[in-house]
Amino acid sequence: MFTDAHARCVAIEECYEFMLAYAGKGLPSDQGGGGQLRHLLARAAEALAGLADAYAVEIKEQGLQPWAPYQAYLAMLRRDSEDARVAIEMVSSLPSISSQVIDNLNALVHLRSLLTDLFLIDEILRPQRVSAVQE
Repeated sequence: MFTDAHARCVAIEECYEFMLAYAGKGLPSDQGGGGQLRHLLARAAEALAGLADAYAVEIKEQGLQPWAPYQAYLAMLRRDSEDARVAIEMVSSLPSISSQVIDNLNALVHLRSLLTDLFLIDEILRPQRVSAVQE
């Protein structure tokens, strides 16, 4: 269970970084050692469910204004996170996951779009998070 938007972002980024390494291994299957891959994929899918809502809470808590641009951005984030989650869950459902499948998942425009969405919103919220910790 994720407690905040940033924790969700970290889980998604960890999965992506692992997938980059996994894709480079040239494995025909995850059988016999793919437990970590499947665990990280499941965790990323869980983090994606409700991701935009978690960021909405943080944006509101920080009192960022005007609300309209954030609301529009969150709608985009919701679409991108749902599309990425669907792809991750489809790959996770495979009986065997090759490095090539993961390489194709990494290249999926929906996943890349999601990651850049996260990088932008997380960077916008970072100064507010740092200020809150320092107070």
